[in-house]
Amino acid sequence: MSEWKELKIEDFCEVIGGGTPSTKEDSYYGGEISWITPRDLTNYKKRFILRGERNITELGLKNSSARILPKNSILLTSRAPIGYLAIAEKEVCTNQGFKSLVINPEKADYNFVYYLIKSNVERIKGLGTGTTFAEISGSVVKNLKFSLPDLPTQTAIAEILSSLDDKIELNNKINQELETLAQTLFKQWFIDFEFPNENGEPYKSSCGEMMVSELGEIPKGWEVNKLSKVTIISSSKRIFSEEYVNEGIPFFRGKEITELDKSNKISSELFISEERYNEIKSKFGSPKIGDILITSVGTIGNTYLVNDDFNFYFKDGNITWIKDYISYLSPYYIFTWLRSKNTQNYIKEVCIGSTQQALTISALNNLNIVLPDELTESKFTLIANDIYTSISKNKNENQELTNLRDTLLTKLISGELEINEINN
Repeated sequence: MSEWKELKIEDFCEVIGGGTPSTKEDSYYGGEISWITPRDLTNYKKRFILRGERNITELGLKNSSARILPKNSILLTSRAPIGYLAIAEKEVCTNQGFKSLVINPEKADYNFVYYLIKSNVERIKGLGTGTTFAEISGSVVKNLKFSLPDLPTQTAIAEILSSLDDKIELNNKINQELETLAQTLFKQWFIDFEFPNENGEPYKSSCGEMMVSELGEIPKGWEVNKLSKVTIISSSKRIFSEEYVNEGIPFFRGKEITELDKSNKISSELFISEERYNEIKSKFGSPKIGDILITSVGTIGNTYLVNDDFNFYFKDGNITWIKDYISYLSPYYIFTWLRSKNTQNYIKEVCIGSTQQALTISALNNLNIVLPDELTESKFTLIANDIYTSISKNKNENQELTNLRDTLLTKLISGELEINEINN
């Protein structure tokens, strides 16, 4: 059994702040030095980070308070907001929004320290001070106290947690590749019109017959129609704030749909009673497998294809509900079309509002969509079904892995659960 000792961060780490070269000097930017800002870690789900949006030059580094951080340093945002976390995959530097931890390898395992901080993020956030925005100082970080086991035990704990994160990240990578495949196939078939003809050859470049439409030339026999002619577009029934309860049926806003769109784990914050949900469902229906939800206020155009049979409801106005497609049209076709670059650009063009943009049901109803013949659409659906089924399987596996990791993280980092208990 490993002995755990209470130590300050400064006992096993050097705490280093960052800096920003003058943005007025072009010569300070565009170099080879990776420069990370809190923005680069917004919604960042990987452990390791290689680079941010911008690099700086040696001259920029020299003329700022930024310092080069060695590989495997822990990057911890210390203001606006506090608690974003990543491990430097190579030498990097950061802006002043960080208090980074350079680990002493003789005293601590950098992966263990990453998980140690991760499990204590809420505690660290609570130490922020400031009237305009919360910030934690270097002194506060240095004096944070944690219990640590011996180095071999740290490494063993980190390996268990890392193996779970490695699988989660691999599934995310596979899903990104599958999403790209779906979009590539959609573009090839329904924008470039190079779907396989009866001889398995690309239709348009094999002199397939084309005809004129509102959206330009399309294959003969296809048509262009309003989205409202092929599906029903609506919203939810209004739920008032006084109807929220502490537990019950999850109630989603644009925030949750955006996270689902990105395949991220969500934590339901709002609920309605099961009685209210059943009342609405019996009178007006509720989202079911194959329906599509699209964010319509603020961050617009994020889409979620319902692929699990679970009960939830959603906020009217913030989210638009697409359902009940014409007989031969699959949700996969509509979903992939909505996520395509062309459609996302159309959506941006039809949004209204100067202060806050909004996508109206009327605007969606009037979007033009190319409708292929039934045979081509059915061939696409067979392929798309395999793609999205694999994506859904990986998402579900990630949910299970995340729950397991979070449970083990709490118990292993606190010493409540020992390594030999897992191995046995």
